[in-house]
Parts: sequence; structure tokens; C-alpha cells
Amino acid sequence: MTDPHLRPGRLRLVSYNIRKALGTDRRRNPGRICNVIAAMEPDIVVLQEADLRLGARPTALPLTELAHLEGLQVVDFGQSAKSLGWHGNAMLVREGIGIGALHRMVLPGFEPRGAIFADLDTPTGPLRVGGLHLGLLRGSRRLQLSHIVDELDRLPPRPTVMGGDLNEWSERVGLGRLAKRFEIHAPGRSYHARRPVAALDRIATGPGLVIEESGVWHAQPAPAASDHLPIWADLHHD
Repeated sequence: MTDPHLRPGRLRLVSYNIRKALGTDRRRNPGRICNVIAAMEPDIVVLQEADLRLGARPTALPLTELAHLEGLQVVDFGQSAKSLGWHGNAMLVREGIGIGALHRMVLPGFEPRGAIFADLDTPTGPLRVGGLHLGLLRGSRRLQLSHIVDELDRLPPRPTVMGGDLNEWSERVGLGRLAKRFEIHAPGRSYHARRPVAALDRIATGPGLVIEESGVWHAQPAPAASDHLPIWADLHHD
């Protein structure tokens, strides 16, 4: 039986800064994060702050909790045997989506940052999906975006979409290096989850991809699960 979420012509991408599963109520609750993700019925999820910062950077979402995300599998970007992702960036994809080459990037800047990209075979066609969490300083973000674009230029061409916490408060300036090559979408204000005032979380699409619908997920328990609300976009190939 075909997975009902793998609908021909429609692919739902979710980007979510989970803040290491620490909620706005100061409780660390991985199960709550998983409930939010499951409710969104995603096909691809890019997560930020998916791992703890110290030691071997263990995942903030234990495998026992991830097992409840029926139909989703972890893409192997783990920074260590205990990590879910690379510099806190992780990816989940629905079963039935083929996983090809994986690309890990170390980003320049004042803080240690990284980005991930995966070449996927989806019901809508071949796709390269990226997850990123940019630095707090605009100067660092500019260096990081230039590095990402340069690294993507070295890879074989493929329709590309990326999502993440870009940490840019302005919706007019600051992301020009990315905007020259990608269309940047701000589905809405996603931070702070209790009272959203800034569209820090964005999705960027390259040529050949179209966003049909997008939005910010406000349904409970999302306002308590993290300090960011997740964003989503339904994509198709042009």
C-alpha cells in the first residue's frame, strides 16, 4: 500500500528549530516535539538544534521518541554515534523517498556552525534538500551564505530547496547573497513561539521548484514545545 503522505505532485517540507526539545515552559519534552512534527504530516523535515552541545553532542530526540514518528526515517548526518545531526542540523524523510549523496558543510563565522544537504529521489522528482542554522552576527551570516552557494556550485546540478533558522530579523536586507540565486520565502512570524514577532525561519527555493502553499504551524502544543514555531511549505517541480 502506498504511503498516503507520498502524494504525486505534492511534497511537504517542514523546518523546525526545536531548541534541543526545551519548551517555553522550561521543560525538556522530546515527545512533545515529535507530536508537533507528526501533526504536520511532513514528507521531509529539517531540524535545527537537534543535538545537545556538550561532549558527544547526543541527540535531543531519543530514538525511542523518534520511533513514534511513523513513516519517517532519520537521514544519517550524525556528528557522532550519539548525534542525530551535524552541528545540530538534522533531517527526516518519509519512507519511500530515496536517499542519495549526503553533503556536510562546515561554515565560517564567529560561532561553530554547519549545514547539511541530501540528494533525494522524491515522487515529484529529484531534489536536493538543505538544512541550516545561521549565526547570530550578520557578518557571519553573509560569510556562511557565500560559502553555501560556493559549495553548491561544486556539486552536480539538481533542483534545490533549503530551510532553516536564518537568524535574520529583517525581511528586506541581510540575505542578499542567497537571494541572488534562490527565492526566499518567509511563511510568517515564527519567533518567539509564545508571541511571534520575527520571521527568523525561512525556506529558499532554486530554479525548477514552486511553493504552492506555506505557513507557520500554531496548533498546540507547538507554542510550548520550543521557542520557535515550525514552518512548512508544499512544493512541486515546475
